[in-house]
Amino acid sequence: MEMNSTKFRKELIKIMPGYKWTVHRKMFKDSKYFAATGIQTAGFNRLSTLEVVVSWKGDVFEYEVKSSGFGLNAPWLSTNTDATLARALRGLQNHYEATASMYNGQAYDLKAGRIKKEARP
Repeated sequence: MEMNSTKFRKELIKIMPGYKWTVHRKMFKDSKYFAATGIQTAGFNRLSTLEVVVSWKGDVFEYEVKSSGFGLNAPWLSTNTDATLARALRGLQNHYEATASMYNGQAYDLKAGRIKKEARP
């Protein structure tokens, strides 16, 4: 089964409609991949960038997703790969949520450590 750019774009818009998508052309005729960049903006500010690369060999697909935060030149924060676009994106989201939870726990512990305990009579 082959992927084409129209099919790829429809899949991206269906799963991530909050991004504006640009599908990049294949570099060579025999290439077995497509890449796309999705952005979220507020005015002239780029809030989030998502890059998706799909490659295939026969009927086996592999999706690689990576994202970056605020700004045009923001560094990529993390990457995830899976057999479907939905699972690749969910894995990336799970990674960010786990990381946020870990950092929030540490921030809470530091905040609690600064609170002066009540003097006991």
